[in-house]
Amino acid sequence: MPYLNHSQCIYVNVVFLLYGNFSIESGGICSHSRERKMDENTIHVVMIPWSAFGHLMPFFQLSIALAKAGVHVTYISTPKNIQRLPKVPSTIAHLVDLVSLPLPSLDNKELLPEGAEATVDIPFEKIQYLKLAYDQLQPGVKQLVANQTPDWIICDFNPHWIAEIAQEFKVKLLYFCVFSAATFGLLGIPGVGKTPWSPETLTKPPKWVTFPSSVAFHMNEATPFCEAATYVNASGVTDFERCGYVYDASEAILFRTCYEIEGEYLNLLHKLSGKPVIPLGLFPPERPEKENFEGSSCGGLFEWLDKQTSKSVIFVGFGSECKLSKDQVFEMAFGLEESELPFLWALRKPTWASSDQDSLPVGFGERTLKRGLVYMGWVPQQHILAHPSIGGSMFHSGWGSVIETLQFGHALVVLPFIVDQPLNARLLVDKGLAIEVRRDEDGSFTRNDIATSLRQAMVLEEGEKLRVKTREAAAVVGNLKLHQDHYIAAFVRFLKNGTWKLTPS
Repeated sequence: MPYLNHSQCIYVNVVFLLYGNFSIESGGICSHSRERKMDENTIHVVMIPWSAFGHLMPFFQLSIALAKAGVHVTYISTPKNIQRLPKVPSTIAHLVDLVSLPLPSLDNKELLPEGAEATVDIPFEKIQYLKLAYDQLQPGVKQLVANQTPDWIICDFNPHWIAEIAQEFKVKLLYFCVFSAATFGLLGIPGVGKTPWSPETLTKPPKWVTFPSSVAFHMNEATPFCEAATYVNASGVTDFERCGYVYDASEAILFRTCYEIEGEYLNLLHKLSGKPVIPLGLFPPERPEKENFEGSSCGGLFEWLDKQTSKSVIFVGFGSECKLSKDQVFEMAFGLEESELPFLWALRKPTWASSDQDSLPVGFGERTLKRGLVYMGWVPQQHILAHPSIGGSMFHSGWGSVIETLQFGHALVVLPFIVDQPLNARLLVDKGLAIEVRRDEDGSFTRNDIATSLRQAMVLEEGEKLRVKTREAAAVVGNLKLHQDHYIAAFVRFLKNGTWKLTPS
């Protein structure tokens, strides 16, 4: 069985899977023999995330947190996705199996490009074909569950077929929602046979939200959200239906959140659900140790940061899955220029640009040379956010990025685009933790909207309350002991005895 050059990862050949004759190797030790060496009371959990990095990473972070608490975790994805995950810490490597199931190819090779195993690899319109291929992982997952007989399966919204597998092998199922609890506060509890949403119902808080909230979509956001969720795509199963099947079969619903940030929404969902609603904590990444990037491709970036005043620089980053148009990128550029603030912009060359130079307005680099830096390509974002020169961040407000950024106490400017991002943005604004860039009814924004928001967050007196609030929130979000020793510990107790109770922190 060929060994992948990645911590604890093997390539599981589909022939072995289908006929049940396979094993999982970790550091050269066959998992069957390793399991015999484990305490019989060790809880074993199988993780099945959807193939998008906003899902893959929270499932991986939960895997690491559970392993630190002594839980044996088997994490399933495709070879390329497994290879792109961070390395498992050596201290818990014996408790984490990263299992690669080959993504089946479609009969029509043009529908899904070769090597496309996650949403980041393909344009939006081809995601339906990734779901079609993903559904064909079902036989491999079924054989793995049959062979390993885990105590629990923790899965995403996408593998609707996992409900039958869990029932057949009498394995308890948990639905891990990677969205904020506030998102479900608007959407309501899912379920098979429930009526799909309409855009109109999602543009204001529903009647069951009995506390002040502005967590709702604008019409230009609600329409594409509903279309995407209820569209019968190439797989034949809508996202709305997928979520319903998984939720109905689950013993509980899990959220990457905490009472300190979303207490009112967690209490609401507990009343609506009828089954345990379990906050897992935020899985904040450990602060990176200072690293010498001299000689690396991004060495100049940190040399530039070292010369800036403390808390003066706004970091701008929208990740790899946020596909921005030319007008959007150019308005951001002009807005940064108009703000007159120091900035560091991590920008990946858009598909519409023929070169790095074409990605920005003509002369932008020269005009902002003395106070700004645009870095094209991947950057070590955690190290940047931890740098003392960074005082604020402008980003899309994806839930993982919210947590990653809040732990450093930076002033937040949010410019949401897709899925749950607008709802997270409004939650942050409600909490006094962010400023959302103003937009027109069609979702467009101007350079002045960008500049005004940045200046308010970073330097104007009216933003001082925001800056104080984010510093206070950092003490909660970045509290590793709270999230690991309190929330994860309570969840592990649930895995052991099936009873959910969270004692006061």
